[in-house]
Amino acid sequence: MTGATTPLGVQSRTFLLGGDLPVRRLGFGTMQLTGPGHWGHPADMDQAKASLRRAVDLGVNHLDTADAYGPEVAEHLIRKALHPYPDRLVIATKGGLTRQGPNRWAPVGPPEYLRQCVEMSLRRLALDRIDLYYLHRVDPHVPYADQLGALADLQREGKIRHLGLSKVTVEQIEQAASVITVAAVQNRLHLASADDPALAHCERGGIAYVPYAPLAAGGLLRPGGSLDVLARTRGTTPARLALAFLLRRSPVTLPIPGSGSIAHVEENYANAADLPPDAVQAVRRVFCPSG
Repeated sequence: MTGATTPLGVQSRTFLLGGDLPVRRLGFGTMQLTGPGHWGHPADMDQAKASLRRAVDLGVNHLDTADAYGPEVAEHLIRKALHPYPDRLVIATKGGLTRQGPNRWAPVGPPEYLRQCVEMSLRRLALDRIDLYYLHRVDPHVPYADQLGALADLQREGKIRHLGLSKVTVEQIEQAASVITVAAVQNRLHLASADDPALAHCERGGIAYVPYAPLAAGGLLRPGGSLDVLARTRGTTPARLALAFLLRRSPVTLPIPGSGSIAHVEENYANAADLPPDAVQAVRRVFCPSG
């Protein structure tokens, strides 16, 4: 969709992240703003920056990034596109996951390395404090409490406002709660994926649950697929149906679709939350017949 869209502002539902940061529940993920395999720069840097600006123009005030995206590329893009930042823009980033090449990742969690990650993200993003900082992956070779403790120290120093966890189990969330206050959990979830027990845990605790890859990295959008057929009968798009489903699945879900295409950005943020409930129920009947 390339024409005018209604700003996300008509979606009045927000979430109080960490108890003090109001964010609109549909955020923007920046992993797709990098090169193939999430490595290097995008083919069109100007288009990537324009996509970020368009998302914010449409009312997005929760941006999700990580030092591993590129690596470093996405954080630089955010600063170049948006700094000085609009009031009440929440930028979440992550550390503890390294890149060795396209589609290659490895967790690295020694406390001194995590401190370096935070310091460098602050510099790249031109921030004095990071609103939400995730441990990107738990490093199995470093005591979990040491990884969390390093981030808790940085929080006490005023360099991090709230802390989150990424790709974790319920047990890991519970273990972390003895060291830090968990403000957000970022796990993979979309309407065609298996249920994640961490979502129910977050709902009980009022913790933000941030589904990454909410469109299954584009897999849900293929022409002629079940979602595409259903969207056509409803006069909407597969992306809007998939996002509306996640928004209505729980009051704590904060999906973060992302794209380097302005047209896709406009499609993703065109009132997904305002689709009628019967449209979302139709999606549930197709993809979750037993739920």
